[in-house]
Amino acid sequence: MAVPELAPRRTLGGVIAVWVVAAVIGVLVGLLAGDEWRAQWLAVGLGGCLILAFAIQLWGGRSQGFTERVAASALGALLVMGVISLGFGLASIVPG
Repeated sequence: MAVPELAPRRTLGGVIAVWVVAAVIGVLVGLLAGDEWRAQWLAVGLGGCLILAFAIQLWGGRSQGFTERVAASALGALLVMGVISLGFGLASIVPG
């Protein structure tokens, strides 16, 4: 029999932390990687965000909703990195 938690821990912080790391990785890759290598490094960064999402959620110690929290972290990281890469892609085609 499972004992209900009296005060469940907040889990949104771990999800948002992965999104922030994805934004930092996306900006760093956009600034430091060349145009021909940007997509490959973004994929590596997204893989790192997925591993980070698993680590944060495992560290939290809650089994209820584990899959949903990891999925939200990974999907959010994908969207954040996609928007940042879209910005860098559009910036590269603008004549300057």
